[in-house]
Amino acid sequence: MLKKRIIPCLDIKDGRVVKGVQFLELKDAGNPVELASFYSKNGADELVFLDISATLEKRKTLVEMVKQLSKEINIPFTVGGGINSVEDARLLLESGADKISINSAAVLNPKLITQISDAFGSQSVVVAIDIKKIKNDWYVFIKGGTETTGILAMDWARKVEELGAGEILLTSMDNDGSKTGFALEITNAISEAINIPVIASGGAGNAEHFADLFLQTEVSAGLAASIFHFNEVPIPTLKNYLKTKNIPIR
Repeated sequence: MLKKRIIPCLDIKDGRVVKGVQFLELKDAGNPVELASFYSKNGADELVFLDISATLEKRKTLVEMVKQLSKEINIPFTVGGGINSVEDARLLLESGADKISINSAAVLNPKLITQISDAFGSQSVVVAIDIKKIKNDWYVFIKGGTETTGILAMDWARKVEELGAGEILLTSMDNDGSKTGFALEITNAISEAINIPVIASGGAGNAEHFADLFLQTEVSAGLAASIFHFNEVPIPTLKNYLKTKNIPIR
């Protein structure tokens, strides 16, 4: 088993970190620069920074905040939100991001995945996939989870790998903020079907949920927000627990 990564996610809206349930009822969770610095010093393996309203509001990710964050931390750092072109990606990577994340733009313009991968390398491209179960199948949603695409999650995961994505950030909207555990079945099905790393997101409520994720799926990383932001499960505590389960971690 390869070493697993623990990744806090900072969802940004109006310059603040927020957290909701199933993408709704957003609550303030703090200052992004302060939180990023804290996580960098307290065992996070990477950070994901998503300007969650950038796509809906047709504006770009806050580049100045990215520059500030990059000065404060010494761990890899992914940035997403409102990236619609190679130039958008270039600006963020030059501002200090290690990787960029695209979601709605990738669905609306799949060639963008290849264009960014060709320009900066596949290792710099994370495709975020927000999924929701409808009847018996999981489908892809875009625009902050507000719009269905009719695309099956498994089909899209395979497609983005073909197009040059280096990693997938898979979020179950049904589990998001529920603290009832990750969507293990679909997460494992997708991570087994493709050859690029999968970061699982949505549903973490305790350390046991991370153990279940790493023992029952092939994902390379677990991502969470509120349990870290509100110090319900400190990262050092989580990592110590996972060690007792013989799960290799960074």
